Amino acid sequence: MKNTFHCCATCIHFKAARVNDHMHYYCQRLGYETKPSYQFSCWEPKEQVKKLMKKRLSSEE
Repeated sequence: MKNTFHCCATCIHFKAARVNDHMHYYCQRLGYETKPSYQFSCWEPKEQVKKLMKKRLSSEE
């Protein structure tokens, strides 16, 4: 089953900042610019995402 939560925007290392009226997305762990929908194997979900994943898993059982 594909993890629908797995993307940069749900990771603890993902940072977003508005610079000159444009959004810039950055991965603090990898050290470079990313996009919210990208996926990397170093993904570590935010606490709220972990809770949602757990809730969804328990509702599927």
